[in-house]
This record gives sequence, C-alpha cells and structure tokens, in this order.
Amino acid sequence: MQNRCLLLLFILVVLFVSFACSDKIEPGTTTESPPVVKDVPVATVQMTDQPIIYEAVGTVRAGIRSNLASKLLGTVEVIHVREGDLVKQGDTLVLIDQRQVNAGHRRAEASLSETRKGLTAAIANRAAAQATERLGLATYERYLNLKKDDSVSMQEFDEVEARYRQAKAALGWSDAMVEAAAARVKQAEAVVATALVNKKDASITAPHDGIITGKMIDKGDLVKPGTPLLTLETTHGFCVDVVLPEIYIDYVQPRQKVSVKVPALKTGPLDGNICTIVPSADPRSRSFIVKINLPIDEKVRSGLFARAEIPMGHSKMLLIAKKGVVRRGQLTGLYLVDSENIAHFRLIRTGKTFGDSVEVLSGLKQGDRYVIEPPLILEDGARVEARP
Repeated sequence: MQNRCLLLLFILVVLFVSFACSDKIEPGTTTESPPVVKDVPVATVQMTDQPIIYEAVGTVRAGIRSNLASKLLGTVEVIHVREGDLVKQGDTLVLIDQRQVNAGHRRAEASLSETRKGLTAAIANRAAAQATERLGLATYERYLNLKKDDSVSMQEFDEVEARYRQAKAALGWSDAMVEAAAARVKQAEAVVATALVNKKDASITAPHDGIITGKMIDKGDLVKPGTPLLTLETTHGFCVDVVLPEIYIDYVQPRQKVSVKVPALKTGPLDGNICTIVPSADPRSRSFIVKINLPIDEKVRSGLFARAEIPMGHSKMLLIAKKGVVRRGQLTGLYLVDSENIAHFRLIRTGKTFGDSVEVLSGLKQGDRYVIEPPLILEDGARVEARP
C-alpha cells in the first residue's frame, strides 16, 4: 500500500514539471508592443548654406567727445554745470578767477597807450627833420650856384654842405625812429589781443551741443594750463569701436552695413555701417580698430558694451530646430526616427546658434529624420506617427 502511494506521488510530480516547462517564455522576448505617440512633428536634416559671422566686441562711443581743459593758471571761481546736464553751444560752463587776467589786460593797454604816444612823438620829430632837410637842400643849391660864379668862399660852401648832409642824416634817423615806434605799437597791440584772449579763456564755454559726462574739478581748485575740467559728449550720432583681428581685416570696408547688438538696450539689433578703419594695427594684439556708425536712438549712451556681427562669407552646415534638442544633465541629444517610425535617442554635439536653429557638429547626417518638438511622453523605442 505504501509503495502505491509513493508511485502515485512520483507520477504527479512528473506531470507538474512537464506542464510548467511547456509554458516557459524564451529570454529576450516580450508579448508587449511598443507605445505609440501620435501627431509628432518630424523633419529631415538638410545641409544649409549659412553665412559665417564673426562677432566682434566693442564699446559705444560718442560721435564727438570733447575734453575741456584750462588754458590759464588760476582758481576755479564758478562751475555752472554738473554731470548729466544738457548744454548748448556757447553756454558758459566754468569761470576761472580773472583778477590776474584783468591785471595783465590793463598792463597791456597801458603799454599800448605809451607806445602810441612814442609813435606820435617820432612822427613829429620826423616832420621837423623833413623841414630842416628841405631848408638845408635849398641853401645848398643856392650856394652851389654862387660857387660857380666864384661869389662864395670855399669855407662858406663847405659849411652849408655839411649842414645839409647833417639834416639829411637826421631825416633818415627820424624815419627809422618812426618805423621802430610803429613796430612797438604793433607789438603792444598783439599783447593786448593776447590779454583779451586770456580774458576770454578764463570763461570756459561749450564748443557744441551735448551732455556733461564728466566733471574733474570743484570750486576753489587751482588749475594750470592743460588741467582737465569737463567732458562733453554729443547726445546724438554714436558709434561703436570694435577690435578686429588682423586675419579678418580684408572682410571689412568703409560704408559696409553690419548688425550691432547692444545688450543693455534690450531691443533688437541696430543697423550700423562702417565709417572708419584705423589703418595701423596694435602690435601687441595684432588687431585693428573699426568704427561703426549707429542710427539715432535716444536710449544709446556712451560706454555701453556692444557686439558687431561681421559677415565672413558662407559655409555648408547641418542645422536643426533648437526645440528638437533634448538635454539630460550633461548630455545633449535628440530623437531620431528610423524607417519603421521608431524613435531612438541619439547623442549629438552642437555648435553655434542661429536664431531658432542650432548647428550640429557630430551625431547626425544629411537625410536623417528627427522629432522637431519631442512631447514629454516620448521615450526611446516608442513608435511615432508623424504629423501630416
């Protein structure tokens, strides 16, 4: 009886194992189908002829920037402006103490008056010398006729001739004195003119319309010739000074149009044009200064940072939509779509950005299809149905 129970148990175990083995699933297979994501935008990668742009950085400068300095030695008496003030051409900005200037002007006027009197005296002496010379000439001619008739002695004739020659020499000397006095008058007049200029230089005026951007002195400061006082810049007509490496200098020329971006303005790019190319390069940086005129814009101010886009030709490159790029930590990739419409995540290396497009340096080739704007539910291995 016991042997029969053991035999029956053995048969049941064999049947159970055989049934279990008959339902075993081979490794690597699944009965689930891949998920399907519908209405997915798909595009084909194509080579694009894209312009090559060199982005030169620079600084916004005023079209006219004047550094006003003192021409005199004196004390600052009055300052009529401060930073940020708008001024008109001819406005008085700074007054320097004019006491020394006025004293110098009075001395010059007195010297001029004295030299004019000296000229008047010299002219009077010349008139007297001319009268004496004429009298001496008439007497000499009369005695010369008497000498021919032997009516006058040689002693008397010699005395008359000597007096005539002395009168003639005195006239020449008086002419020289008049010329010297006239020269002294002109010299004194020049000194007076210089004193007037110095008097004018004591009042610093605006050479053009603009805005005061710098004030380097205060009331009571002692200034000397060359001491900077104020900085005056125009409020319109700005330009950008950019630094361009020497290898790119052949790509620019005067009046060439370029796009300029000023990030601080938070506006679109400005349409500028190249006005000046400095002909000499900096020997240390091997670069040139290029000046770009900007259009009139009230928001533009000197000193702002700017970028100028200099066209350098064209190049073939792979561009994709920026929205198609997927970033996972430090990895950058996109979803490629194969011939069976299965999406596969592919790592790529990107380059420069051009508006809504980005350059792909590696990981793609022309003709590949990719998802332009991957939905959140899209995952590697999913089947996609492209948007019609």
